[in-house]
Amino acid sequence: MNWKQPDYVGIFQDRLRNLQNIRKNPHLVPALKMHYRNNPIDFMNDWAVTYDPRLVERGLPAVIPLILFPRQREFVEWVLSMWRGSESGVAPKSRDMGLSVVCQCLGVTLALFNENMAIGYGSRKEDLVDKAGDPDCLFYKGRMMLEHLPTEFRGGYVPGNKDHTSHLKIEIPETHSVLKGEAGDNIGRGGRASIYFTDEDAFIARPHIVDAALSQTTNCRIGVSSVNGMDNPFATKVHTYPPHRVFQFHWRDDPRKDDVWYAKQKFDLPAVIVAQELDLDFSASKEGILIPSEWVQAAIDAHIKLGIPVEGEPRAALDVADEGIDLNAWAKATGMVLQRVKAWSGKGSDTFETTEKAFDLADLDGVDEWFYDADGLGTNVRGDARVINDRRKSQGYSTHSVTAFRGSGEVINPEAYVVKGSGPKDKGARKNKDFFANFKAQAWWSLRARFQATYRAVVEGLPYDPADIISLCKTSIGADLTKLVMELSQPTYTRNGVGKILVDKAPDGTRSPNHADAVMMAYAPRKRRGGLFQ
Repeated sequence: MNWKQPDYVGIFQDRLRNLQNIRKNPHLVPALKMHYRNNPIDFMNDWAVTYDPRLVERGLPAVIPLILFPRQREFVEWVLSMWRGSESGVAPKSRDMGLSVVCQCLGVTLALFNENMAIGYGSRKEDLVDKAGDPDCLFYKGRMMLEHLPTEFRGGYVPGNKDHTSHLKIEIPETHSVLKGEAGDNIGRGGRASIYFTDEDAFIARPHIVDAALSQTTNCRIGVSSVNGMDNPFATKVHTYPPHRVFQFHWRDDPRKDDVWYAKQKFDLPAVIVAQELDLDFSASKEGILIPSEWVQAAIDAHIKLGIPVEGEPRAALDVADEGIDLNAWAKATGMVLQRVKAWSGKGSDTFETTEKAFDLADLDGVDEWFYDADGLGTNVRGDARVINDRRKSQGYSTHSVTAFRGSGEVINPEAYVVKGSGPKDKGARKNKDFFANFKAQAWWSLRARFQATYRAVVEGLPYDPADIISLCKTSIGADLTKLVMELSQPTYTRNGVGKILVDKAPDGTRSPNHADAVMMAYAPRKRRGGLFQ
């Protein structure tokens, strides 16, 4: 599928041929319905349509086949797993990712092939849910899909029949399943629902009233929304729900978009809009963001953009989580290029098992020296590593040098100046010991400096030293990149009473940024090349 230049005519022709074959063999319809009941993604790809008037300017039809791209398929699978597990989840998304139509078409599909389902849709305004003749509202999309389905798969639904469709309601006669809509404070007051979608959840006017109502309406609420800062329950859920209940949908997951598209958005839109609406930056308008989102975006594949080879000293670090909802995280880089960020749950395990996992990852990455967070939960890693190294030595395997990272400790190189090349004669020049409150602040600030230098090199075209920048390798990091990008722009900084920098990595009750913490430790300054942290 060429997502930027799709062959919609060819897809419609394929659908027509398939329909002709079905009508020559009508005995196959019951088996197909059973298949679609168990595989709703197949039905959506085979028969669903959507509407986009912007396509007309490109000489394409406004009504087009709905073909789910990979991340949309993953979203549907995630929703189904939440429903089958009687759990609720939230999906923060960049704007214009097609999730509204996917949610509506998934609801129609489930209603067509499952008996007595009730699927709810709520939004902050009723017109966004259902308004006669408005193609932007949710229920217009559902009715359009039904109208374009072959009669064999409409479930007895007749377009325009008032018994089958009315304001804020669509009913499938054969299955007695229904799609129903609500808005404002009335969300959740209309009975019970198998699944309930809240569209643009972060923008609901009185979300606590809605949360209370929906708590008794459904076992599976799916909140889908673009970002609206931290001061709302949607943001709180994104940062406190267990990871499997949060589905992040970043614009880089959309194969129709690329860096050229992103550059145009940055040119046309204010930076705070780009950060919030596109980059999923919950703190876009907050004071004191340590690493702005646009700096992080510039660092994605920076080594490719700048033509720098992947070479240099290996770096790796382990961030240790508790046995609850937080994740352990491992980061590995070669020189300036971050090549792996991997996270896993610590639930049901202990630090010894976590340390063994880190040894395995270090072997996989060809790393024999790595660092771990020794403050708090990671205190036992040192002893665990000694036991594992003794065992490896007795079995003839190589050992690892495992070194503590103590963020609460004193800064390293205290007499050195913060800005490289500065000296006592430079106005405003400050030494590390006078600028940072602790080593954690120093390490985070060092990472900030890398991202800033990368932004200036990639976006502004300024001179740079390859040793001072950072590149996030999109291909090798893979699915963890979206999570990492969000976490890197989460920490904020302030100054204490004597003017030293303090870093708050989890402001406003957000969860500890495990992915970003591991990266920060991997790139933290050292006393000397190949040396150890203090």
